[in-house]
Amino acid sequence: MPAQLLEGKIIAAEIKEKLKQEIALLGKKPVLASIIVGENAGAESYCKSQAKTAEGLGIEYRLERLSADTTQQGLVDFIKKLNNDASVNGIIIQMPLPKQIDYKSISSFIAPDKDIEGMHPQNLGKVLMGKARIAPCTAAAALALIEATGVNLYGKEVVIVGHSEIVGKPLSLLLLEKFATTTVCHIGTSEAGKLVEHVKNAEILVVAVGRAGLIKGEWIKNGAIVIDVGINRINDKIVGDVEFEEAANRAAYITPVPGGVGPLTVTMLMRNLVEATKLQTK
Repeated sequence: MPAQLLEGKIIAAEIKEKLKQEIALLGKKPVLASIIVGENAGAESYCKSQAKTAEGLGIEYRLERLSADTTQQGLVDFIKKLNNDASVNGIIIQMPLPKQIDYKSISSFIAPDKDIEGMHPQNLGKVLMGKARIAPCTAAAALALIEATGVNLYGKEVVIVGHSEIVGKPLSLLLLEKFATTTVCHIGTSEAGKLVEHVKNAEILVVAVGRAGLIKGEWIKNGAIVIDVGINRINDKIVGDVEFEEAANRAAYITPVPGGVGPLTVTMLMRNLVEATKLQTK
Protein backbone atom coordinates (compact mmCIF):
# COMPACT_ATOMS: atom_id res chain seq x y z
CA MET A 1 0.00 0.00 0.00
CA PRO A 2 1.49 3.39 -0.98
CA ALA A 3 2.69 5.61 1.85
CA GLN A 4 0.62 8.49 3.15
CA LEU A 5 2.17 11.83 2.18
CA LEU A 6 3.27 14.16 4.96
CA GLU A 7 2.66 17.56 3.39
CA GLY A 8 4.29 20.44 5.19
CA LYS A 9 1.69 23.01 4.14
CA ILE A 10 -1.09 21.14 5.95
CA ILE A 11 0.78 20.98 9.25
CA ALA A 12 2.03 24.55 8.74
CA ALA A 13 -1.57 25.78 8.39
CA GLU A 14 -2.47 24.26 11.77
CA ILE A 15 0.54 25.85 13.47
CA LYS A 16 -0.19 29.23 11.85
CA GLU A 17 -3.69 29.29 13.32
CA LYS A 18 -2.23 28.78 16.80
CA LEU A 19 0.38 31.46 16.16
CA LYS A 20 -2.28 33.99 15.16
CA GLN A 21 -3.98 33.44 18.52
CA GLU A 22 -0.69 33.80 20.40
CA ILE A 23 0.21 36.98 18.50
CA ALA A 24 -3.18 38.48 19.35
CA LEU A 25 -2.40 37.94 23.04
CA LEU A 26 1.04 39.58 22.81
CA GLY A 27 -0.40 43.07 22.59
CA LYS A 28 2.16 44.03 19.94
CA LYS A 29 3.12 43.16 16.39
CA PRO A 30 6.34 41.06 16.36
CA VAL A 31 9.08 42.51 14.16
CA LEU A 32 11.49 40.35 12.16
CA ALA A 33 14.66 41.88 10.69
CA SER A 34 16.02 39.86 7.78
CA ILE A 35 19.57 40.65 6.65
CA ILE A 36 20.61 39.92 3.07
CA VAL A 37 24.21 40.62 2.02
CA GLY A 38 24.72 41.09 -1.72
CA GLU A 39 22.44 39.54 -4.32
CA ASN A 40 21.37 35.90 -4.65
CA ALA A 41 18.27 34.56 -6.41
CA GLY A 42 17.76 31.77 -3.88
CA ALA A 43 17.99 34.14 -0.93
CA GLU A 44 15.60 36.59 -2.61
CA SER A 45 13.07 33.79 -3.14
CA TYR A 46 13.35 32.68 0.48
CA CYS A 47 12.86 36.27 1.66
CA LYS A 48 9.66 36.53 -0.39
CA SER A 49 8.37 33.33 1.21
CA GLN A 50 9.21 34.64 4.68
CA ALA A 51 7.60 38.02 3.98
CA LYS A 52 4.41 36.39 2.70
CA THR A 53 4.14 34.11 5.74
CA ALA A 54 4.86 37.01 8.09
CA GLU A 55 2.18 39.19 6.50
CA GLY A 56 -0.40 36.42 6.85
CA LEU A 57 0.35 36.15 10.55
CA GLY A 58 0.37 39.87 11.30
CA ILE A 59 4.16 40.04 11.69
CA GLU A 60 6.20 43.03 10.48
CA TYR A 61 8.97 41.90 8.12
CA ARG A 62 11.89 44.27 7.61
CA LEU A 63 14.32 43.39 4.84
CA GLU A 64 17.73 44.90 5.57
CA ARG A 65 20.00 44.97 2.50
CA LEU A 66 23.78 45.25 2.78
CA SER A 67 26.22 45.48 -0.13
CA ALA A 68 28.19 42.44 -1.32
CA ASP A 69 31.47 44.05 -0.18
CA THR A 70 30.30 44.30 3.44
CA THR A 71 33.08 43.12 5.75
CA GLN A 72 32.75 40.69 8.65
CA GLN A 73 33.12 43.57 11.11
CA GLY A 74 30.62 45.64 9.15
CA LEU A 75 28.02 42.90 9.47
CA VAL A 76 28.81 42.44 13.18
CA ASP A 77 28.29 46.18 13.75
CA PHE A 78 24.95 46.06 11.92
CA ILE A 79 23.81 43.04 13.98
CA LYS A 80 24.73 44.86 17.20
CA LYS A 81 22.64 47.81 16.04
CA LEU A 82 19.63 45.49 15.61
CA ASN A 83 20.35 43.84 18.97
CA ASN A 84 20.05 47.26 20.60
CA ASP A 85 16.89 48.19 18.68
CA ALA A 86 14.04 47.45 21.10
CA SER A 87 11.51 47.44 18.25
CA VAL A 88 13.18 44.38 16.65
CA ASN A 89 12.21 41.00 18.12
CA GLY A 90 14.00 38.60 15.79
CA ILE A 91 17.00 38.59 13.48
CA ILE A 92 17.81 36.23 10.61
CA ILE A 93 20.83 36.27 8.29
CA GLN A 94 20.09 35.03 4.79
CA MET A 95 22.42 32.54 3.16
CA PRO A 96 24.66 32.39 1.25
CA LEU A 97 27.04 35.02 2.55
CA PRO A 98 29.97 36.49 0.59
CA LYS A 99 33.24 34.57 1.01
CA GLN A 100 34.74 37.22 3.31
CA ILE A 101 32.09 36.51 5.99
CA ASP A 102 32.07 33.42 8.23
CA TYR A 103 28.50 32.49 9.22
CA LYS A 104 29.42 30.32 12.21
CA SER A 105 31.19 33.15 13.99
CA ILE A 106 28.66 35.76 12.85
CA SER A 107 25.68 33.85 14.28
CA SER A 108 27.12 34.13 17.79
CA PHE A 109 26.83 37.93 17.65
CA ILE A 110 23.02 37.84 17.41
CA ALA A 111 21.45 38.33 20.85
CA PRO A 112 20.27 34.87 22.03
CA ASP A 113 16.72 36.10 22.61
CA LYS A 114 16.60 37.50 19.05
CA ASP A 115 18.22 34.47 17.39
CA ILE A 116 15.16 32.96 15.74
CA GLU A 117 17.19 30.44 13.74
CA GLY A 118 18.27 28.86 17.03
CA MET A 119 21.95 28.79 16.03
CA HIS A 120 23.47 30.90 18.82
CA PRO A 121 25.69 28.70 21.05
CA GLN A 122 23.50 29.55 24.05
CA ASN A 123 20.34 28.37 22.27
CA LEU A 124 22.05 25.21 21.01
CA GLY A 125 23.18 24.59 24.58
CA LYS A 126 19.57 24.79 25.74
CA VAL A 127 18.64 22.17 23.12
CA LEU A 128 21.33 19.96 24.66
CA MET A 129 19.94 20.54 28.16
CA GLY A 130 16.36 19.87 27.07
CA LYS A 131 15.32 23.45 27.88
CA ALA A 132 14.98 24.90 24.38
CA ARG A 133 12.23 27.37 23.56
CA ILE A 134 13.99 28.31 20.33
CA ALA A 135 15.34 25.37 18.29
CA PRO A 136 16.85 25.25 14.78
CA CYS A 137 13.93 25.60 12.36
CA THR A 138 14.55 22.68 10.00
CA ALA A 139 15.15 20.26 12.88
CA ALA A 140 11.93 21.48 14.54
CA ALA A 141 10.06 21.08 11.24
CA ALA A 142 11.28 17.49 10.85
CA LEU A 143 10.15 16.67 14.39
CA ALA A 144 6.73 18.26 13.78
CA LEU A 145 6.26 16.10 10.68
CA ILE A 146 7.15 12.95 12.62
CA GLU A 147 4.76 13.85 15.43
CA ALA A 148 1.99 14.60 12.91
CA THR A 149 1.79 10.85 12.24
CA GLY A 150 0.69 10.28 15.84
CA VAL A 151 3.60 7.93 16.48
CA ASN A 152 4.74 7.33 20.06
CA LEU A 153 8.47 8.09 19.88
CA TYR A 154 9.28 6.33 23.15
CA GLY A 155 11.79 3.59 22.33
CA LYS A 156 11.40 3.93 18.56
CA GLU A 157 14.45 3.21 16.38
CA VAL A 158 15.20 6.53 14.70
CA VAL A 159 18.03 6.89 12.19
CA ILE A 160 19.23 10.32 11.08
CA VAL A 161 21.50 10.43 8.02
CA GLY A 162 23.50 13.66 8.16
CA HIS A 163 25.01 15.38 11.20
CA SER A 164 24.87 19.09 10.38
CA GLU A 165 24.39 21.78 13.03
CA ILE A 166 21.17 22.79 11.24
CA VAL A 167 19.39 19.42 11.17
CA GLY A 168 21.13 16.23 12.26
CA LYS A 169 22.74 17.25 15.53
CA PRO A 170 19.88 19.32 17.01
CA LEU A 171 17.22 16.86 15.80
CA SER A 172 19.03 13.99 17.49
CA LEU A 173 18.87 15.91 20.78
CA LEU A 174 15.19 16.81 20.35
CA LEU A 175 14.40 13.13 19.70
CA LEU A 176 16.40 11.99 22.72
CA GLU A 177 14.17 14.25 24.82
CA LYS A 178 11.26 12.14 23.53
CA PHE A 179 13.13 8.95 24.58
CA ALA A 180 13.59 7.75 21.02
CA THR A 181 16.51 5.40 20.37
CA THR A 182 18.47 7.66 18.06
CA THR A 183 21.34 6.81 15.71
CA VAL A 184 23.14 9.49 13.70
CA CYS A 185 24.89 8.37 10.50
CA HIS A 186 27.51 10.34 8.58
CA ILE A 187 30.41 9.92 6.15
CA GLY A 188 32.19 7.63 8.60
CA THR A 189 29.16 5.33 8.72
CA SER A 190 29.09 5.14 4.94
CA GLU A 191 32.83 4.56 4.58
CA ALA A 192 32.63 1.77 7.16
CA GLY A 193 29.98 0.09 5.00
CA LYS A 194 27.34 0.30 7.73
CA LEU A 195 24.87 2.84 6.31
CA VAL A 196 22.58 0.30 4.64
CA GLU A 197 22.15 -1.84 7.77
CA HIS A 198 21.29 1.22 9.88
CA VAL A 199 18.74 2.47 7.33
CA LYS A 200 17.12 -0.96 7.05
CA ASN A 201 16.66 -1.01 10.82
CA ALA A 202 15.01 2.44 10.99
CA GLU A 203 11.40 2.68 12.11
CA ILE A 204 11.77 6.41 11.53
CA LEU A 205 14.29 7.68 8.97
CA VAL A 206 15.38 11.30 8.54
CA VAL A 207 17.76 12.10 5.68
CA ALA A 208 19.47 15.50 5.42
CA VAL A 209 22.61 15.24 3.29
CA GLY A 210 21.98 16.93 -0.06
CA ARG A 211 22.77 13.99 -2.35
CA ALA A 212 20.05 12.93 -4.75
CA GLY A 213 19.13 9.25 -4.50
CA LEU A 214 21.57 8.57 -1.65
CA ILE A 215 19.04 6.34 0.11
CA LYS A 216 17.71 3.54 -2.08
CA GLY A 217 14.02 2.74 -1.85
CA GLU A 218 14.72 -0.95 -1.29
CA TRP A 219 16.53 -0.12 1.97
CA ILE A 220 13.39 1.29 3.60
CA LYS A 221 11.84 -0.82 6.35
CA ASN A 222 8.20 -1.75 5.71
CA GLY A 223 5.91 0.62 7.59
CA ALA A 224 8.65 3.18 8.31
CA ILE A 225 8.22 6.94 8.57
CA VAL A 226 10.52 8.71 6.08
CA ILE A 227 11.40 12.40 6.40
CA ASP A 228 13.45 13.61 3.43
CA VAL A 229 15.06 16.97 4.13
CA GLY A 230 17.31 16.92 1.05
CA ILE A 231 16.80 19.39 -1.79
CA ASN A 232 18.63 18.63 -5.03
CA ARG A 233 18.16 19.99 -8.55
CA ILE A 234 18.46 17.31 -11.25
CA ASN A 235 17.66 18.33 -14.85
CA ASP A 236 15.45 21.22 -13.71
CA LYS A 237 13.59 18.94 -11.30
CA ILE A 238 13.74 19.16 -7.50
CA VAL A 239 14.31 15.80 -5.79
CA GLY A 240 15.23 14.65 -2.30
CA ASP A 241 17.93 12.37 -0.90
CA VAL A 242 15.64 9.31 -0.93
CA GLU A 243 14.52 7.36 -4.03
CA PHE A 244 10.91 8.42 -3.64
CA GLU A 245 8.84 5.98 -5.73
CA GLU A 246 10.14 2.72 -4.27
CA ALA A 247 10.45 4.18 -0.78
CA ALA A 248 6.80 5.27 -0.95
CA ASN A 249 5.77 1.68 -1.70
CA ARG A 250 7.42 0.49 1.51
CA ALA A 251 6.94 3.32 4.00
CA ALA A 252 3.79 4.10 5.97
CA TYR A 253 4.45 7.86 5.77
CA ILE A 254 6.82 9.87 3.59
CA THR A 255 7.49 13.54 2.86
CA PRO A 256 7.35 14.68 -0.77
CA VAL A 257 10.17 16.80 -2.18
CA PRO A 258 9.33 19.57 -2.70
CA GLY A 259 6.38 20.14 -0.39
CA GLY A 260 7.43 18.29 2.74
CA VAL A 261 9.87 19.90 5.16
CA GLY A 262 10.35 23.17 3.22
CA PRO A 263 6.91 24.78 3.72
CA LEU A 264 7.07 24.00 7.42
CA THR A 265 10.54 25.45 8.01
CA VAL A 266 9.39 29.05 7.41
CA THR A 267 6.47 28.52 9.79
CA MET A 268 8.88 27.26 12.46
CA LEU A 269 10.92 30.42 11.95
CA MET A 270 7.81 32.47 12.74
CA ARG A 271 7.04 30.27 15.74
CA ASN A 272 10.53 31.00 17.04
CA LEU A 273 9.91 34.73 16.50
CA VAL A 274 6.76 34.55 18.62
CA GLU A 275 8.70 32.71 21.36
CA ALA A 276 11.47 35.31 21.17
CA THR A 277 8.92 38.12 21.51
CA LYS A 278 7.46 36.44 24.59
CA LEU A 279 10.93 36.14 26.14
CA GLN A 280 11.59 39.84 25.54
CA THR A 281 8.27 41.03 26.98
CA LYS A 282 8.49 39.11 30.25
